[in-house]
Amino acid sequence: MPHATQHADVVTAELDSALRGGPFHVALRAAIAARGLPLQRVQHHLSRHGVRVGVTSLSYWQQGARRPQRPESLRAVRALEEILQLPEESLIRLLAETDDRSGDRSSAGRTYRSLVEASGVLEKLLAEFGTPRDGGLHTLGHHERVRIGTRRELAERESHHIVRAHRDGVDRYIAVHHGDPGADPERMHVRALENCRIGRIRRHHDTGVLAAELLFDIRLRAGDTFLFRYTVEDGTADVCREYVRGADSPGGQYALQVCFDSSALPVRCHRFTQHSAAAPRGGRQELPLSARHRSVHLVEPRLRAGYVGITWDLSRIHS
Repeated sequence: MPHATQHADVVTAELDSALRGGPFHVALRAAIAARGLPLQRVQHHLSRHGVRVGVTSLSYWQQGARRPQRPESLRAVRALEEILQLPEESLIRLLAETDDRSGDRSSAGRTYRSLVEASGVLEKLLAEFGTPRDGGLHTLGHHERVRIGTRRELAERESHHIVRAHRDGVDRYIAVHHGDPGADPERMHVRALENCRIGRIRRHHDTGVLAAELLFDIRLRAGDTFLFRYTVEDGTADVCREYVRGADSPGGQYALQVCFDSSALPVRCHRFTQHSAAAPRGGRQELPLSARHRSVHLVEPRLRAGYVGITWDLSRIHS
Protein backbone atom coordinates (compact mmCIF):
# COMPACT_ATOMS: atom_id res chain seq x y z
CA MET A 1 0.00 0.00 0.00
CA PRO A 2 2.77 2.54 0.81
CA HIS A 3 4.28 1.83 -2.61
CA ALA A 4 0.97 2.59 -4.35
CA THR A 5 0.61 5.80 -2.33
CA GLN A 6 4.11 6.91 -3.26
CA HIS A 7 3.42 6.20 -6.94
CA ALA A 8 0.22 8.26 -6.82
CA ASP A 9 2.10 11.12 -5.19
CA VAL A 10 4.73 11.03 -7.94
CA VAL A 11 2.05 11.02 -10.68
CA THR A 12 0.27 13.97 -9.04
CA ALA A 13 3.52 15.91 -8.72
CA GLU A 14 4.34 15.29 -12.37
CA LEU A 15 0.89 16.54 -13.39
CA ASP A 16 1.18 19.70 -11.28
CA SER A 17 4.60 20.42 -12.77
CA ALA A 18 3.38 19.83 -16.34
CA LEU A 19 0.34 22.08 -15.88
CA ARG A 20 2.58 24.88 -14.63
CA GLY A 21 5.31 24.66 -17.24
CA GLY A 22 3.99 22.52 -20.11
CA PRO A 23 4.40 21.77 -22.87
CA PHE A 24 0.86 20.87 -23.86
CA HIS A 25 1.45 17.24 -24.84
CA VAL A 26 3.35 16.48 -21.61
CA ALA A 27 0.54 17.97 -19.52
CA LEU A 28 -2.11 16.02 -21.45
CA ARG A 29 -0.18 12.77 -21.06
CA ALA A 30 0.33 13.39 -17.33
CA ALA A 31 -3.36 14.20 -16.84
CA ILE A 32 -4.50 11.02 -18.59
CA ALA A 33 -2.03 8.98 -16.53
CA ALA A 34 -3.14 10.62 -13.28
CA ARG A 35 -6.77 9.68 -13.94
CA GLY A 36 -5.83 6.16 -15.02
CA LEU A 37 -8.00 6.30 -18.13
CA PRO A 38 -7.20 4.31 -21.29
CA LEU A 39 -7.59 6.34 -24.47
CA GLN A 40 -10.70 4.40 -25.44
CA ARG A 41 -12.39 5.60 -22.25
CA VAL A 42 -11.24 9.16 -22.89
CA GLN A 43 -12.76 8.95 -26.37
CA HIS A 44 -16.01 7.63 -24.88
CA HIS A 45 -16.20 10.52 -22.41
CA LEU A 46 -15.57 12.99 -25.24
CA SER A 47 -18.43 11.53 -27.27
CA ARG A 48 -20.72 12.06 -24.28
CA HIS A 49 -19.71 15.73 -24.45
CA GLY A 50 -20.73 15.78 -28.12
CA VAL A 51 -17.15 15.85 -29.43
CA ARG A 52 -15.79 13.26 -31.87
CA VAL A 53 -12.05 12.59 -31.70
CA GLY A 54 -10.32 9.38 -32.72
CA VAL A 55 -8.10 7.34 -30.41
CA THR A 56 -5.25 7.79 -32.89
CA SER A 57 -5.56 11.59 -32.67
CA LEU A 58 -5.55 11.46 -28.87
CA SER A 59 -2.43 9.31 -28.98
CA TYR A 60 -0.71 11.74 -31.35
CA TRP A 61 -1.67 14.69 -29.13
CA GLN A 62 -0.16 13.22 -25.99
CA GLN A 63 2.98 12.20 -27.86
CA GLY A 64 3.46 15.64 -29.35
CA ALA A 65 3.33 14.23 -32.89
CA ARG A 66 0.30 16.40 -33.72
CA ARG A 67 -1.43 19.36 -32.15
CA PRO A 68 -5.14 20.26 -31.82
CA GLN A 69 -5.88 22.94 -34.41
CA ARG A 70 -9.36 22.59 -35.90
CA PRO A 71 -12.28 24.17 -34.01
CA GLU A 72 -13.65 20.70 -33.21
CA SER A 73 -10.26 19.69 -31.79
CA LEU A 74 -10.08 22.83 -29.65
CA ARG A 75 -13.56 22.08 -28.28
CA ALA A 76 -12.22 18.64 -27.42
CA VAL A 77 -9.40 20.22 -25.43
CA ARG A 78 -11.95 22.17 -23.40
CA ALA A 79 -13.91 18.97 -22.79
CA LEU A 80 -10.72 17.13 -21.77
CA GLU A 81 -10.14 19.71 -19.04
CA GLU A 82 -13.47 18.76 -17.51
CA ILE A 83 -13.10 15.01 -18.10
CA LEU A 84 -9.60 14.93 -16.61
CA GLN A 85 -10.63 17.23 -13.72
CA LEU A 86 -8.19 19.98 -14.65
CA PRO A 87 -8.47 23.73 -13.99
CA GLU A 88 -10.52 25.51 -16.64
CA GLU A 89 -8.43 26.70 -19.63
CA SER A 90 -5.25 25.05 -18.28
CA LEU A 91 -4.67 22.99 -21.46
CA ILE A 92 -5.84 25.76 -23.82
CA ARG A 93 -3.38 28.16 -22.20
CA LEU A 94 -0.51 25.68 -22.59
CA LEU A 95 -1.43 25.23 -26.23
CA ALA A 96 -1.06 28.97 -26.81
CA GLU A 97 2.11 29.30 -24.72
CA THR A 98 3.83 26.47 -26.59
CA ASP A 99 3.08 28.19 -29.90
CA ASP A 100 4.53 31.43 -28.54
CA ARG A 101 7.78 29.77 -27.42
CA SER A 102 8.17 27.96 -30.71
CA GLY A 103 7.90 31.23 -32.64
CA ASP A 104 5.56 29.58 -35.15
CA ARG A 105 2.93 32.17 -36.02
CA SER A 106 1.94 30.85 -39.42
CA SER A 107 -0.14 27.81 -38.48
CA ALA A 108 -3.72 27.44 -37.35
CA GLY A 109 -4.99 28.75 -34.03
CA ARG A 110 -1.68 30.35 -33.11
CA THR A 111 -3.10 33.26 -31.14
CA TYR A 112 -4.42 32.85 -27.63
CA ARG A 113 -7.40 34.93 -28.70
CA SER A 114 -8.38 32.56 -31.52
CA LEU A 115 -7.93 29.58 -29.21
CA VAL A 116 -10.27 31.13 -26.66
CA GLU A 117 -12.88 31.96 -29.30
CA ALA A 118 -12.79 28.49 -30.81
CA SER A 119 -13.02 26.81 -27.40
CA GLY A 120 -16.45 28.31 -26.73
CA VAL A 121 -15.67 30.63 -23.81
CA LEU A 122 -16.87 33.73 -25.64
CA GLU A 123 -20.22 32.18 -26.55
CA LYS A 124 -20.89 31.28 -22.93
CA LEU A 125 -19.95 34.76 -21.74
CA LEU A 126 -22.18 36.50 -24.29
CA ALA A 127 -25.09 34.19 -23.45
CA GLU A 128 -25.20 35.71 -19.96
CA PHE A 129 -26.40 38.99 -21.47
CA GLY A 130 -29.34 37.29 -23.20
CA THR A 131 -28.85 39.16 -26.47
CA PRO A 132 -28.07 37.88 -30.00
CA ARG A 133 -24.42 37.69 -31.01
CA ASP A 134 -24.68 40.72 -33.34
CA GLY A 135 -27.10 42.55 -31.02
CA GLY A 136 -29.27 43.64 -33.95
CA LEU A 137 -26.52 45.85 -35.36
CA HIS A 138 -24.51 45.84 -38.57
CA THR A 139 -21.06 47.47 -38.48
CA LEU A 140 -20.57 50.23 -41.06
CA GLY A 141 -17.21 51.33 -39.71
CA HIS A 142 -14.88 50.42 -36.86
CA HIS A 143 -11.66 52.19 -35.88
CA GLU A 144 -9.48 50.71 -33.13
CA ARG A 145 -6.48 52.39 -31.54
CA VAL A 146 -4.27 50.09 -29.47
CA ARG A 147 -1.60 51.56 -27.19
CA ILE A 148 1.46 49.49 -26.23
CA GLY A 149 3.00 50.64 -22.94
CA THR A 150 6.48 51.01 -21.50
CA ARG A 151 6.62 47.33 -20.53
CA ARG A 152 5.53 46.49 -24.10
CA GLU A 153 2.16 45.40 -22.72
CA LEU A 154 -1.27 46.03 -24.22
CA ALA A 155 -2.00 49.12 -22.13
CA GLU A 156 -5.22 50.41 -23.68
CA ARG A 157 -7.65 49.88 -26.56
CA GLU A 158 -10.00 52.57 -27.83
CA SER A 159 -12.86 51.68 -30.20
CA HIS A 160 -15.00 53.98 -32.34
CA HIS A 161 -18.04 52.27 -33.91
CA ILE A 162 -20.45 53.32 -36.65
CA VAL A 163 -23.40 50.92 -36.77
CA ARG A 164 -26.83 50.49 -38.37
CA ALA A 165 -29.74 48.71 -36.68
CA HIS A 166 -31.38 45.91 -38.66
CA ARG A 167 -34.31 45.55 -36.26
CA ASP A 168 -36.38 47.83 -34.06
CA GLY A 169 -35.65 48.45 -30.40
CA VAL A 170 -31.86 48.10 -30.31
CA ASP A 171 -30.44 50.13 -27.40
CA ARG A 172 -27.14 48.48 -26.48
CA TYR A 173 -23.93 46.86 -27.71
CA ILE A 174 -21.80 44.14 -26.11
CA ALA A 175 -18.12 45.08 -26.26
CA VAL A 176 -15.59 42.25 -25.87
CA HIS A 177 -11.96 42.67 -24.88
CA HIS A 178 -9.46 39.81 -25.13
CA GLY A 179 -6.51 40.22 -22.81
CA ASP A 180 -3.19 38.60 -23.63
CA PRO A 181 -2.10 35.42 -21.78
CA GLY A 182 -1.84 36.22 -18.08
CA ALA A 183 -4.24 39.19 -18.23
CA ASP A 184 -6.45 39.87 -15.22
CA PRO A 185 -9.93 41.13 -16.23
CA GLU A 186 -10.67 42.08 -12.62
CA ARG A 187 -8.12 44.89 -12.92
CA MET A 188 -9.30 46.13 -16.33
CA HIS A 189 -11.47 49.24 -16.59
CA VAL A 190 -14.03 50.13 -19.25
CA ARG A 191 -14.85 53.79 -19.90
CA ALA A 192 -17.67 55.13 -22.06
CA LEU A 193 -16.36 58.04 -24.12
CA GLU A 194 -19.19 59.09 -26.42
CA ASN A 195 -22.92 58.36 -26.89
CA CYS A 196 -23.02 55.40 -24.47
CA ARG A 197 -22.77 54.43 -20.82
CA ILE A 198 -21.56 51.30 -19.04
CA GLY A 199 -24.08 48.62 -18.09
CA ARG A 200 -23.37 45.07 -16.93
CA ILE A 201 -19.83 43.70 -17.07
CA ARG A 202 -18.87 40.03 -17.22
CA ARG A 203 -15.35 38.65 -16.77
CA HIS A 204 -13.72 35.28 -17.37
CA HIS A 205 -10.57 35.24 -15.27
CA ASP A 206 -8.88 32.13 -16.68
CA THR A 207 -8.90 33.46 -20.24
CA GLY A 208 -8.56 37.19 -19.58
CA VAL A 209 -11.80 38.01 -21.43
CA LEU A 210 -14.01 40.93 -20.46
CA ALA A 211 -17.46 41.67 -21.91
CA ALA A 212 -19.16 44.99 -21.21
CA GLU A 213 -22.66 46.18 -22.01
CA LEU A 214 -22.69 49.65 -23.59
CA LEU A 215 -26.09 51.29 -23.21
CA PHE A 216 -27.41 53.87 -25.68
CA ASP A 217 -29.67 56.74 -24.63
CA ILE A 218 -32.12 56.01 -27.45
CA ARG A 219 -33.81 52.98 -28.96
CA LEU A 220 -32.88 52.55 -32.60
CA ARG A 221 -35.35 51.65 -35.31
CA ALA A 222 -34.45 49.36 -38.19
CA GLY A 223 -32.28 51.38 -40.58
CA ASP A 224 -31.13 53.93 -37.99
CA THR A 225 -27.39 54.63 -37.73
CA PHE A 226 -25.50 55.31 -34.52
CA LEU A 227 -21.98 56.29 -33.43
CA PHE A 228 -20.37 55.46 -30.09
CA ARG A 229 -16.92 55.28 -28.58
CA TYR A 230 -15.38 53.52 -25.58
CA THR A 231 -12.01 52.44 -24.21
CA VAL A 232 -10.68 49.49 -22.23
CA GLU A 233 -7.73 50.13 -19.90
CA ASP A 234 -5.79 46.88 -19.62
CA GLY A 235 -2.05 46.74 -18.89
CA THR A 236 -2.43 43.56 -16.80
CA ALA A 237 -0.52 41.04 -18.97
CA ASP A 238 3.06 40.57 -20.08
CA VAL A 239 4.65 41.49 -23.41
CA CYS A 240 2.21 41.91 -26.30
CA ARG A 241 3.44 40.89 -29.74
CA GLU A 242 0.32 41.27 -31.90
CA TYR A 243 -3.24 42.48 -32.05
CA VAL A 244 -5.95 40.53 -33.85
CA ARG A 245 -9.52 41.44 -34.79
CA GLY A 246 -11.99 38.65 -35.53
CA ALA A 247 -15.32 38.89 -37.36
CA ASP A 248 -18.06 36.28 -37.74
CA SER A 249 -19.49 37.90 -40.87
CA PRO A 250 -18.50 40.56 -43.41
CA GLY A 251 -18.69 44.14 -42.17
CA GLY A 252 -17.87 47.70 -43.13
CA GLN A 253 -14.59 49.56 -43.09
CA TYR A 254 -12.11 48.55 -40.41
CA ALA A 255 -9.00 50.49 -39.36
CA LEU A 256 -6.46 49.38 -36.79
CA GLN A 257 -3.76 51.66 -35.41
CA VAL A 258 -1.10 50.37 -33.01
CA CYS A 259 0.87 53.02 -31.08
CA PHE A 260 4.13 52.19 -29.31
CA ASP A 261 5.90 53.80 -26.37
CA SER A 262 9.08 55.64 -27.40
CA SER A 263 11.19 53.45 -25.11
CA ALA A 264 10.13 50.18 -26.77
CA LEU A 265 9.75 50.59 -30.51
CA PRO A 266 9.49 47.41 -32.59
CA VAL A 267 12.10 46.39 -35.15
CA ARG A 268 9.48 45.65 -37.81
CA CYS A 269 5.72 45.23 -38.16
CA HIS A 270 3.54 43.15 -40.47
CA ARG A 271 -0.15 42.87 -41.22
CA PHE A 272 -1.78 39.47 -41.79
CA THR A 273 -5.12 37.84 -42.43
CA GLN A 274 -6.52 34.47 -41.37
CA HIS A 275 -9.75 32.96 -42.71
CA SER A 276 -10.50 31.10 -39.46
CA ALA A 277 -8.87 29.82 -36.30
CA ALA A 278 -8.18 26.58 -38.19
CA ALA A 279 -6.59 28.23 -41.25
CA PRO A 280 -3.01 29.29 -41.97
CA ARG A 281 -2.15 32.97 -41.99
CA GLY A 282 -1.79 34.82 -45.27
CA GLY A 283 -1.74 38.32 -46.73
CA ARG A 284 1.48 39.08 -44.88
CA GLN A 285 2.76 42.58 -45.68
CA GLU A 286 5.37 44.73 -43.92
CA LEU A 287 4.05 47.99 -42.48
CA PRO A 288 6.14 51.16 -42.19
CA LEU A 289 6.51 52.60 -38.68
CA SER A 290 5.82 56.31 -38.37
CA ALA A 291 8.86 57.80 -36.64
CA ARG A 292 7.03 60.93 -35.49
CA HIS A 293 3.88 59.23 -34.20
CA ARG A 294 5.45 55.84 -33.34
CA SER A 295 2.55 53.95 -34.89
CA VAL A 296 1.53 51.59 -37.66
CA HIS A 297 -1.90 51.00 -39.12
CA LEU A 298 -3.96 48.98 -41.55
CA VAL A 299 -7.24 49.72 -43.29
CA GLU A 300 -9.71 47.16 -44.62
CA PRO A 301 -12.26 48.89 -46.92
CA ARG A 302 -14.66 46.02 -46.21
CA LEU A 303 -13.96 43.64 -43.35
CA ARG A 304 -14.22 39.97 -44.26
CA ALA A 305 -15.23 37.09 -42.00
CA GLY A 306 -12.16 35.71 -40.21
CA TYR A 307 -9.21 37.51 -38.67
CA VAL A 308 -7.01 40.48 -39.55
CA GLY A 309 -4.24 41.90 -37.44
CA ILE A 310 -0.79 43.37 -36.94
CA THR A 311 2.21 41.55 -35.49
CA TRP A 312 5.52 43.10 -34.50
CA ASP A 313 9.07 41.97 -33.79
CA LEU A 314 10.37 43.00 -30.37
CA SER A 315 13.74 41.26 -30.53
CA ARG A 316 15.53 44.58 -30.05
CA ILE A 317 14.72 47.69 -28.01
CA HIS A 318 15.24 51.18 -29.43
CA SER A 319 16.03 53.97 -26.99
